Amino acid sequence: MQDIHALMDRHDATGLAQLIGNREISRNELLEASISRLEKVEPQLNAVAEKLYDSARNAAPVDGPLAGVPTLIKDLFSPLAEARMSNGSLALGESRLGLDDAVVGRLREAGCQFIGTTTSPEFGTSYTTESTRFGATRNPWNPAHSSGGSSGGAAALVAARVVPFAHGNDGGGSLRVPASCCGVFGLKPSRGRMPSGPLVGEGWAGMGTPHAITLSVRDSAALLDITAGADLGAPYAAPWQDGPFVDSLHRPRRRLRIALVENLAPWSSGPQALAAVRHTARLCESLGHHVEPAVLPVEPLEFLDQVFDVIGASTRSYLDLVGEMRGRAVVNEELEPRTRVILREKGGVSGARYASAVEGIHALGRRLAHFFVDYDIVLTPTLTREPPLIGSLDVFDESIDLATLIEHFHSYSPFTALFNASGQPAMSVPLYWTPDGLPIGSHFAARFAEEGTLLALAAQLEQAQPWAARVPPINALHG
Repeated sequence: MQDIHALMDRHDATGLAQLIGNREISRNELLEASISRLEKVEPQLNAVAEKLYDSARNAAPVDGPLAGVPTLIKDLFSPLAEARMSNGSLALGESRLGLDDAVVGRLREAGCQFIGTTTSPEFGTSYTTESTRFGATRNPWNPAHSSGGSSGGAAALVAARVVPFAHGNDGGGSLRVPASCCGVFGLKPSRGRMPSGPLVGEGWAGMGTPHAITLSVRDSAALLDITAGADLGAPYAAPWQDGPFVDSLHRPRRRLRIALVENLAPWSSGPQALAAVRHTARLCESLGHHVEPAVLPVEPLEFLDQVFDVIGASTRSYLDLVGEMRGRAVVNEELEPRTRVILREKGGVSGARYASAVEGIHALGRRLAHFFVDYDIVLTPTLTREPPLIGSLDVFDESIDLATLIEHFHSYSPFTALFNASGQPAMSVPLYWTPDGLPIGSHFAARFAEEGTLLALAAQLEQAQPWAARVPPINALHG
């Protein structure tokens, strides 16, 4: 019999599920191996919010397409019945809702084993996973650097080969930014593609959506097939996909029209980000696609002011609810400086201002939809530079104004939030590493509800330049 760790070293979630189905390995040995792998790297990464080993061992086995495959759930607005949900904040204490988020429930029905929850910055409003509650989550390629945010714990564990995929969510780049930082694959689905209940109708006026960080493209497609689709009472839903998403990976190749956007004024992409995206553009051309320079029809500062109207009002509403549930108001001393800045400047926006912000965001979506009449894909850097050093990106001074906070974060990630606002699917693909050995992803967006186009392109890129063989220095491999 083959060593279980050797099998985990080279198989994705789809492959591991097949091995279980063929009785070549057992669920229990896969569970114990995944726990061993997590323990091997966790002291160095600090990527786990809560370990759930005993509940996983005691859970009744469930048959399904991912029966026995271990994973973790992000500790951010995604309740898991057996876990605490802190949202990365001290304000939530030991809150346990005792129910599953809709996506979590579908993963459970598919047979996944939940071995823990992953770290997130407070309320997911940072592009680095650093919090007062959990400390800094570190990058497995170099622990002096950030794993990205806000799904930084998920990305670090997948990159380190602990599990083949980990759940996450994305309201402004929170799957794609850490995927870029950690050299793994991150897809944000279209607005309404994924369920958001039972507690949430829509996150951040529809900008937020769950999915996963994966090592392989086929796992991302398979997870969409398992989890996509509106849940009961959803306010809206994306058009139904014509056939399984995994079938997209085997479509006959067609020549795509790709718009290459290297910068988004007033911010410029750094030398390594430009090297990464130009490398990717040449790779796309070598695969037969047409690539040409373009400029996006966007005013970023106006757009981001509207985004923070939504974030500020939503955060205030959520904290008011937390105060009601626990019987005492949430006070500033329980919150991090970044959250205090957002609440101070945007927590009291009027209903009219909120409605205007939503209309502005929708107007951007219409402009981008017209832009995509001429293009199948937009290619940009995921980030303007390599993963930052721990402590260099987060905000520790509550006296700064919101404009400074926006400059601080969005000069680093100017592209990703655009496609949360437009509702279009987008992905970060790991195709470039800096001379210092740090990954920088390339960012692709497609027309609304065309995840299949992105997945087909990602499969081509993965075949042309496989990334799974690149393993970070901090890893869970055995042997």
